[in-house]
Amino acid sequence: MKTQLNRAYEHEAQFGDERWLTQPLPGGGIRYFTWKEGMAEARRVAAYLRSLELPAGSRIAIMAKNNAWWFLADLAIWMAGHVSVPLYPILTPETIRQILEHSEAALVFVGKLDGFAAMEPGIPAGVKRVVLPLAPPCPGERWEDIVARTAPLSDSPLRNADELATIIYTSGTTGVPKGVMHSFASLCSAQGYIDELAMVRTDRMLSYLPLAHSLERTLVETTSLLVGFPVFFAESLDTFVEDLKRAQPTLFVSVPRLWQKFQAGVLRKMPAEKLARLLRIPIIRGLVRKKILKGLGLAEVRFAGSGSAPIPGEVIAWFRLLGLELLEGYGMTENSSYSHMNKPGHVRVGYVGSPQTGVEHKIDDSGEILVRSPGNMMGYYKEPGLTREVLESNGWLHTGDMGEIDAEGRLKITGRVKELFKTSKGKYVAPTPIENKLLLGPEIEMVCVTGANRAQPFAIVVVPEDVRQRADAGDGRAEVSTQLAALMKSVNSSLDHHERLDKIVVVHDPWTIENGMLTPSLKLKRAVIESRYAKDIDGWFANKEPVVWA
Repeated sequence: MKTQLNRAYEHEAQFGDERWLTQPLPGGGIRYFTWKEGMAEARRVAAYLRSLELPAGSRIAIMAKNNAWWFLADLAIWMAGHVSVPLYPILTPETIRQILEHSEAALVFVGKLDGFAAMEPGIPAGVKRVVLPLAPPCPGERWEDIVARTAPLSDSPLRNADELATIIYTSGTTGVPKGVMHSFASLCSAQGYIDELAMVRTDRMLSYLPLAHSLERTLVETTSLLVGFPVFFAESLDTFVEDLKRAQPTLFVSVPRLWQKFQAGVLRKMPAEKLARLLRIPIIRGLVRKKILKGLGLAEVRFAGSGSAPIPGEVIAWFRLLGLELLEGYGMTENSSYSHMNKPGHVRVGYVGSPQTGVEHKIDDSGEILVRSPGNMMGYYKEPGLTREVLESNGWLHTGDMGEIDAEGRLKITGRVKELFKTSKGKYVAPTPIENKLLLGPEIEMVCVTGANRAQPFAIVVVPEDVRQRADAGDGRAEVSTQLAALMKSVNSSLDHHERLDKIVVVHDPWTIENGMLTPSLKLKRAVIESRYAKDIDGWFANKEPVVWA
């Protein structure tokens, strides 16, 4: 098979003068790369890596936020015969050191980062550094200097499809991150997305979800390398909407939290009742839809996807009213995010869709979802025992998710095997479906449903900043409490008795990647959250109100 490296050489030769990467620069400038220009820099850095005479297959890390040089560094590593190890751009020094030492990284590319001073102690002294453009001050060889003084590779080295291409360390909601090994072939399972979505060279994508995450690596980097379409990068959160408008993406994939933020932003400017009324009027419905999508930078999108975490069905329905069919998908690092997807015109809200081409699925006797995919990992790096626990010799991958399959073969995720908890009444509760219902309320930004060994479960929530400000003004707290209590009552009416929430607790602390409450892919670290508030729970329950402000 032709790998992404083969295809990159072909794009370089056939479409060398066409624009490939668009990188915004601090201060408002923009750096454009054609295929020929981007590949020329990658070839020069690959020649430099060869000159270091590292053993074939050496692990080389990339620690940077998304930018054009991330792609080029990945290509240079592969051209030189090595293995890339991406690191999330927000990690503690302890985790950085753990990954670099476990992978035995010989070199790290340090790029665009925030808070690098706090992260830098995690880089072991013996690990060589190459400093990418846009990086903070950092000792090491500079990419620009290497490019300026090094002759490019004269050959176009290929890699076998079955060779190890990358080790992606899982963010891990619990425990130590594991190194997921992917071959060039498993990364190229992305061809299934290309075929299903009819991706072509005139498509456009914006790269902003962490490239250290399997979803972005598969759906943006790999598909761009295979197809040859241009990729745009975001400068910062502050410029995100402008970056999105510049890119005018035709394909756009995000996580539920961003889709919900888009929705909340629109509804802050136009109340839901007014928008619904306007969308019922045929004469102006199209104009309203076009204006909203243009304001979000999504007017040219022909495929919109959501992944990484469950998305409430009501959010999907809301975007559909705007003329944007939001297709939920499902995958994991261990299968290169190539597993399931809702197909256009065949969506069942609440389900993550049908198996992708070449993917098989089944539910085992315990209710766990098993998947066999061409994107399946080679295994966990240096962890054969852990590999055997999740990857059967016949290719079935234990996902750790619980689910059910409908008559048309569409999959529904009903919870995590390890997230189930038992109340003091001996009843098991799956928190995720309850959390999805609560997240439909505009008063809640994040939620963790818990309650092991309690008579009933309860919800710990973080409210949006505008709700917090409203609660802190005058009698606002009573008003917000009433709204939260009404939301809880509504959600409880749809639950079995043993699942019904006893109370909602509003906490003041933000839940962020930096303070360890969220993984780099924005999933809840339940064990961390529950541990953080364990000492407060008895006090919360001593308060008999349905809504408690911690």
